[in-house]
This record gives sequence, C-alpha cells and structure tokens, in this order.
Amino acid sequence: MSDVAPVLRAAGLTKTYPSGDKTLGVLSGVDLAVAAGETLSIRGESGSGKSTLLNLLAGLDRPDAGELFWGADAAHRLSLGELTARRGRFLGMVFQAYYLIPEIDASANVLMAARLVGRVGDAERERASTLLRRVGLGERGHHLPSQLSGGERQRVAVARALMNRPQVILADEPTGNLDERTGDEVISLLLEVCAEERTALVLVTHNPAHAARAARRFALHNGELGAVA
Repeated sequence: MSDVAPVLRAAGLTKTYPSGDKTLGVLSGVDLAVAAGETLSIRGESGSGKSTLLNLLAGLDRPDAGELFWGADAAHRLSLGELTARRGRFLGMVFQAYYLIPEIDASANVLMAARLVGRVGDAERERASTLLRRVGLGERGHHLPSQLSGGERQRVAVARALMNRPQVILADEPTGNLDERTGDEVISLLLEVCAEERTALVLVTHNPAHAARAARRFALHNGELGAVA
C-alpha cells in the first residue's frame, strides 16, 4: 500500500457468535488498510468469515473488539443513524444476489443510491445515465430487472454502487451467480470503473483467478487475515 493515509482502515477486528453453550470465534484481530484507488482481494474457504469481515467493514455489524475508520471517521464509535448516513456517501456495495428492486427499472435502481442520501436532481439523473452507458447498458435503462440477464443485473448493481462517488466499493462474491465468462466480464468491469473513478475495491471471492487480478491479495484462515504473495 502507498504511504498516503488509508481511506479504510481496520485494526484488531474481532467477532464471535454464540454456538449452543459455547462461543464460536469467527475473526481474531484482523488488521487491514486500503489506500485510495487500491484494489485488494480476500479469499477463504466457506465459513471462514469473509462475509462477516465485509459486514464489519461496511458497518452493517459491530465488532466485539477493534477499531474501524472510514477516512478520518472512527466508524466503530458512530451511532447507528450516523453510520447509515455516512455509509451511503462513503461506501458502495455489490452483492452476489444483486438486490435490485424488481418493481423499478434499471435507471431508477441506480438512482436509488442517490435517493437514500437525499439528493436526486438533474446532475444525479445524468450521472445515472452516464454510469449505465459506462457499464454497457445505455439502451437498457428503462428495463425492469426481470427483463435483464444475470450479468446485466450485476452491471446495474455496479453502476448503483458507484452512483454517489464512494471512496470504497465492497464486493461480496459478485460473480457467484454468474457463469464463468460473464463473471470474468463483471470482474473486468469492476476493476476498470474503479480505476477510472479512483475508487478503492475490496473484493471477496472464492475464485483464485479473480482474486489474482487485484493489486494486493489476502487469505482469511482460522479467523486471521494474511497477505498472499
């Protein structure tokens, strides 16, 4: 990572869950720092805690111990309302299941990110159109999710994640529902648009070829995160 102050930093993140009369340790003192525009990948076997880590980085769950910083903000100290308000501007998220709203078209789904932070005007509508063109769906903005292929739905999700010009995109198994060729195309798109927007990308994936395309690579094992050469 560069010497520039990280846009996302986690220190000592620890997370456990109750399991019967015992406690199951999922993450144990995870440290991570992400620079502006940097790409990194996290791999790990099923149940290793990859999604748990991403949920902590996104402020969707609270760690049992440790610190999380979004830029200069100590996210682990923010209230739920403060987290929600800050998240919409700081982070973009891409999930395996797309999570598009089925009743509204692609354009409106992209704009939903702007609505959630309370700003929808001509500039936002133009950006949504620009992003849809950038992800190859310039002619599909008025189509409902049900009228789009899986790859097209994920492209809409990528455009939505970029809508508010976030500093970081967190992508949780974004190709898990796609065939190999389409998955490769989506990863290429994510890497390209994040580079263009100077947006950092944290990619959680089980696919070794996709993980290898990130500038830095990590593996999660037994609750610990380690760099991979």
